Amino acid sequence: MTDLPGIVITGASGRMGQMLIKTVLGSDKAKLVGAIERDGHDWIGQDVGVVMGGQPIGVIVTSDAAAAFVQANAVIDFTAPSATVAFAQAAAEAGIVHVIGTTGMEDEHLSQIATSAAKATVIRAGNMSLGVNLLTGLTKKVAAALGEEFDIEVIEAHHNKKVDAPSGTALMLGEAAAEGRGVKLSDVRDSGRDGITGARKTGDIGFAVIRGGDIVGEHDVLFAGEGERIILRHVATDRGIFARGALRAAIWGQDQAPGEYDMMDVLGL
Repeated sequence: MTDLPGIVITGASGRMGQMLIKTVLGSDKAKLVGAIERDGHDWIGQDVGVVMGGQPIGVIVTSDAAAAFVQANAVIDFTAPSATVAFAQAAAEAGIVHVIGTTGMEDEHLSQIATSAAKATVIRAGNMSLGVNLLTGLTKKVAAALGEEFDIEVIEAHHNKKVDAPSGTALMLGEAAAEGRGVKLSDVRDSGRDGITGARKTGDIGFAVIRGGDIVGEHDVLFAGEGERIILRHVATDRGIFARGALRAAIWGQDQAPGEYDMMDVLGL
C-alpha cells in the first residue's frame, strides 16, 4: 500500500469532492492522504470518513493545502477558478500532479495555471469521462467533414446547482468543432440569444443551456443542414464517471514531465 500514489481531494464536502473521496478509497491503485476544505468550514479538524457518515479512516480535513500536498503525489481539484489557481501554485511548489476538473475559468486563470505547469504536471479537462472525450474527437471530425451549410449548435443540461454556463464540457465541444473548421471559437461563439436577434450568422457555433433538477450532465452537438440533421450525444447518469476519469488521470500523470495535458492525452485519443 505504501507504494500507491497518495491523492489529496479539494472541496471535500461538495458532491464531487465526496464522490472523489469514495472513488479513491475504493481503488486498489491509489490511496487517500488528504482532504481540503476552506477556512472555517465545519469539517475542518474532523476525520473525513466520519463526517461523510462512515468509519474513521485517519485522514483529517484541513485548510492547509501546502501541508497536505507535501505528503501527496497528486491533487484532484473540482472547486472554483480562484481556488484552483491557488491550488495550482501550491501543487507546483510541492512538485505533485494537479488534476483540474474546475470549470468556468477565464483567460487570466488559465494563464496563471500555465505558469504553474512549467514546474509541475497539470491535467485539465472540461470533462473527465471517456465517453465525452470520444464525443469531442467525433465532433472535431464531423465539423471538419461538413461545410458551413451545416449550422452547429451545442446543447447542454445540468442540475440546478451548477453555477457556470455554458458548461466546461459544452465549451470543450465547441472548441473541438471550431478546431475542426479551422477557426477560433471566440470568433464564432453565439451564446446570448434573447429577443429579436436577427437571422443566424453563417459559421457561428451556438450554445443553449438547460438547468434543472438533479441532471448529472447531458450534451448534444447538433449539425443542422437543409433536409437533414446529425446529432452526437452523451448522457451521464452517474457522477462517478467523472471521478473515475480524474483518478485515472492522477495515476497517469505520475510518469509525465511538467506541462499541461488533457484527458485526450490520458486516454491516448
